[in-house]
Amino acid sequence: MNVEKQILDLDRKTKLSTLWIFVMLNIIFRDIHQLFKYGFLEEMMTGTVNGVRITEEFMLLAGILLEISIAMVLLSRVLKYKVNRLANIIVGVLTIIFIIANGVTDLDDIFFITIQIGTLLVIIWYAWKWPKHASRSAPQ
Repeated sequence: MNVEKQILDLDRKTKLSTLWIFVMLNIIFRDIHQLFKYGFLEEMMTGTVNGVRITEEFMLLAGILLEISIAMVLLSRVLKYKVNRLANIIVGVLTIIFIIANGVTDLDDIFFITIQIGTLLVIIWYAWKWPKHASRSAPQ
């Protein structure tokens, strides 16, 4: 059993989990930041935001998509190498698609989206480059 490989594997899991926390905080604070935009609360009260009707189905879909990213904070720490690597790559790509589909409405959106997508690309790259040997001897 190689202790150095175990530490490297644990370190990679910790970094991936921490990156997911960073992504989620940016998603949450982007939404909170919108509340301070003039007229946004009034727009929300109409049930339509940025031209999108906010229905129960929309809220459920948005909740599911966000929960998947939240789950990655935990899953990045507990999943075994192969599933962990694939999950980080797949969920990273899907989250980028979700963020882009959500659209850009102003300059602060561009700022937050740039941070979110940049971090997700780091997650995807970090998982992609995760060497298989780093997990062979590590207990899962």
